[in-house]
Amino acid sequence: MGVAIRPGRDGDAEAFIRLIRDAWAEFPGCIFDLDAELPELRALATYFAGSGGALWLSEDGQGMVATRPLGADDAWEICRLYVDAGARGSGLAHRLLDTAEAHARAAGAERLVLWTDTRFEAAHAFYEKRGYVRSGAIRILDDLSKSLEFRYAKPLKGLVVEALDAAAAASAERRLADILIGCVAEGASVSFLPPMSREKARGFWKRVSTEVAQNHRLLLVAWLDGVLAGTVQLHLDSQENQPHRVEVEKLLVDPALRRRGVGTALVRRAEQAAERLGRKLLTLDTRGGEAGEALYRRLGWREAGRIPRCELDARREKQDVVFFFKEVPA
Repeated sequence: MGVAIRPGRDGDAEAFIRLIRDAWAEFPGCIFDLDAELPELRALATYFAGSGGALWLSEDGQGMVATRPLGADDAWEICRLYVDAGARGSGLAHRLLDTAEAHARAAGAERLVLWTDTRFEAAHAFYEKRGYVRSGAIRILDDLSKSLEFRYAKPLKGLVVEALDAAAAASAERRLADILIGCVAEGASVSFLPPMSREKARGFWKRVSTEVAQNHRLLLVAWLDGVLAGTVQLHLDSQENQPHRVEVEKLLVDPALRRRGVGTALVRRAEQAAERLGRKLLTLDTRGGEAGEALYRRLGWREAGRIPRCELDARREKQDVVFFFKEVPA
């Protein structure tokens, strides 16, 4: 179970100050000046309660987190997530974030937002594993540390599909690598054979992010109750004589989150996106006899043909590949 997490109190000021001061001290140029810039730390519970938010501290004083409403679009902000260096890797950060996310969700939050210093690379990796993606411009603060901050965000409730820009695509690489590795391990027909290394998976998504930046590819991802659960792509770099066609590629759903509508939502959003881009003909291929084939048929895709024994499955046995197409309304 780990150490208990309880609501923070103004009397915990010493613990809050220590956690933040020690974390900032790990980075050259981060200046901690309590009186000049952080006086609210002396009564932090009152500070967050004043904006309708909440604050927590682990019972051993090794970690803290807060959340508060932003007052627009049912969004809440995750704030002040700090864990003592000696407690990192213990799961405490995940439990603290779980606590704040659950509180925001119960309060009606539809989306979560957070800001993190551009120097805090370990924090970026943590948030990205939790399904947050880069969103919007870098914020410049007029503070003693001359801080620059990344904005991260994610939908929190229900099944939501969004297209990622280049920065968001790059920040999603870690989580998408996890999904790809899991799908390949399950034997999915996605061009790779198990076992798949993390290095290969990250390399694949880095190439995808580059093509998103070049407008050669549209990357869609799905969140299910705040968890980045799946993805699909539209390959936009079509032949000169096929400007009306787009290829649908790499439909992936986390094996632990299947049969909850994620794949269907991704395909439907891909079809909508293609239509809005003026691409009236969609094509794809998938291994015969697998769940993907049934999904595409159910969604109105038509078989164009198949190639027998075209690809290897996870057991290195040859399997058929089926080609599908769909024409969206003119």
